[in-house]
Amino acid sequence: MKRYSKTAFAAAALATTILGTASLSAQELPKTIAWSSYGVGGASYNQAVAIGKAMKEELGVNLRILPGKNDIARTIPARAGKVHAIAGGVASYFAQEGVFDFSGSDWGPQPIRIVMTSIGDTNLGLGVANDIGVKTLADLKGKRVARIKAAAALNYNTEALLASAGLTWDDVEVVEFSGFGDSWDGIISGKVDAAFALMATGRAYQLEASPRGLIWPEVPESDTKAWAALKAKAPYFVYSVGTEGAGVSPEKPHHGALYPMPQLMVYANQDDDLVYAMTKAMVDLYPSYKDGAPGASGWALERQNFKWAVPYHDGAIRLFKEKGVWTDEMQAHNDGLIKRQDVLAAAWTDFKAGAGADLSGDAFEKAWLEARAAALTEAGMEPVFK
Repeated sequence: MKRYSKTAFAAAALATTILGTASLSAQELPKTIAWSSYGVGGASYNQAVAIGKAMKEELGVNLRILPGKNDIARTIPARAGKVHAIAGGVASYFAQEGVFDFSGSDWGPQPIRIVMTSIGDTNLGLGVANDIGVKTLADLKGKRVARIKAAAALNYNTEALLASAGLTWDDVEVVEFSGFGDSWDGIISGKVDAAFALMATGRAYQLEASPRGLIWPEVPESDTKAWAALKAKAPYFVYSVGTEGAGVSPEKPHHGALYPMPQLMVYANQDDDLVYAMTKAMVDLYPSYKDGAPGASGWALERQNFKWAVPYHDGAIRLFKEKGVWTDEMQAHNDGLIKRQDVLAAAWTDFKAGAGADLSGDAFEKAWLEARAAALTEAGMEPVFK
């Protein structure tokens, strides 16, 4: 069984004092709402601050943000009902699939739902100190690359980008950090050479302004071999031309990869009216927060990818239908994703009661990975993780 930091549980306990109780109609938010998020300085945190400012000024609603150093620390308060939502990353997909940090006996597949996502002009990539001669991802061979404890999303993305250049963790010098912010501070201080991030994160701007400087190696669309390797590891990535972020501009675009980031996500059992009201606020207040933080323009309604890899919540769908942007095709896709979650949930229940009952640790997780792959294959679905 995995063990988690006291910080994560402290965050959950602290959140108890934040939520309290509040009546809610279909049209309004409680006076205080709470989201867990990446740490201070991260893109999701900065964008949440901008959204919270708009909510306070126009709705009188206080948005409390609880920073979490890793995916588990951000998810624990949401699962316990201590925060309303998570402003996170592609851990939504890993949680849904029950893999990596969510493959232990105390987690398993999570019934995650999307509220909205940000698809901005900012790519995701491996930021590299510009004083070590690296120009391409292949040049990272033998260099120091950050790996974050209990942060499967960040680490798997790093692994996928390395794979696009034919590299693995064994080809680089791994330097472990306790959190995302620590890894970027580590580049600035010379402890490590590269780390994964959204290019608009505050830490990237700090590195760009530091003596070490910053470069983002590209994954050009024309490099079909690189893209085949990347998609094989991480099918949620899409090609994108980034024009916003540290060291990136319309005049100096970045050709690389992107997935919705940040994502505002909830558990499936989150109140429909609350999610509807939260989605409505996100849509209606967009003009007030879109310029409030780098990348915040990506929350626009017209930028939503309604056929991504994790299903949307019914409360959000109600708002999208009112706005006239939700189609039968999108609903069919969403239903298919929920069916996938149902297959995974059933497989998890059967596994814990059967083959996994007497297993623990790595043996449990290995057997679960095999069981989930078998269940998905039997249902005619791609396991992805085998």
